[in-house]
Amino acid sequence: MTKPTRAWQRMLSGRRLDLLDPTPFDIEIEDIAHGLAFVARWNGQTQGDWPYSVAEHSLLVEQLFARMVPTAPAKWRLAALLHDAPEYVIGDMISPVKSAVGPGYGALDERLAAAIHIRFGLPAALPASIKKSIKAADRISAWMEAVHIAGFMESEADKLFGRPTKSVLSGLEIKLRPASIVRTDFVTRHRELLCLLG
Repeated sequence: MTKPTRAWQRMLSGRRLDLLDPTPFDIEIEDIAHGLAFVARWNGQTQGDWPYSVAEHSLLVEQLFARMVPTAPAKWRLAALLHDAPEYVIGDMISPVKSAVGPGYGALDERLAAAIHIRFGLPAALPASIKKSIKAADRISAWMEAVHIAGFMESEADKLFGRPTKSVLSGLEIKLRPASIVRTDFVTRHRELLCLLG
C-alpha cells in the first residue's frame, strides 16, 4: 500500500493548512504576511541589498488600485492587498514558469484565494470588473519593478506590461526593506482596511 502524499503545511501560527482543500479556518493574516515578506519577486533577480518581496509588491498594488479606482470601497482595496496572498504557501512563479507548469498551478492558486477571501469577508470569486482593475494595478507595479530594480529597459517593459501614465506613478517608489518591516506594514495595512469595512 502506498503511503498518501502529505498535502498540508504547518504554519507558524500553529494552523495546519491543507493546500489541496484549504479552509478559511486555517488562514491567519500573520502567516500570510510572514510568508509573503520572505517570497522574492522576479526569482530574486533584483538590484539592491534586500529582495523585493511579494508583500512589498502587494502594498504597492493596493496603493495603485486606490489611485486608479478612488471610489472603490475598502473591501476591494483589501482584495487588491491580498491579490497574491496564495503565494505565501505556493511561492511566486514568473509567468513563463507558470505557463510551463500548466493549469494545475492556477487551480491551486484559485482554491487558496477563495479560502483567503472568505476568511476576510470577501466573496470567494471577485467580480470581473474588480479583478480586471486589480490586474491593471498589478501590471503597473510589474512595469515599475522591471524598470527600477529588475534590469529591464523601459521599451522592453512597455512591450511586456504596457506603459503606465506618469500621473498614476507620481510619488510612488519601489521600496527594498527587511522582511520584518514589510511583514509588519502588511499586517498593519490589512488591519486598517478591515477597520474601514466596519
